Amino acid sequence: MDIFIYPYLPWIVGGGLALGALAIAGWVFTTWIRIKHGYPLENAWGMAVHPKVSTEAQERITLLTSENVQLRAELGSVKDRLATIERIVTDGSFRLENEIEQLRGPKN
Repeated sequence: MDIFIYPYLPWIVGGGLALGALAIAGWVFTTWIRIKHGYPLENAWGMAVHPKVSTEAQERITLLTSENVQLRAELGSVKDRLATIERIVTDGSFRLENEIEQLRGPKN
């Protein structure tokens, strides 16, 4: 009986390893799909695992949200100021020269 199994042993072991790797890859893929689409994860007993939300965590989320809004508004104003400075720096010398010539009056 050993004569019949021995030549196929590498194929049997390789197939088992490939099957195990395929099972793990499938489990990782289904977990990724669940996370991507917002389904709850499961624990070892098959029960859904939901994040615990306390009042402290909810207050922290509220504070972070308001801080995020303030920072976005400040970033918008900084972008506007930067655009103005870029316009002054890039167009300033040519435009300033024209304005000075206009103030001097027409050439006679």
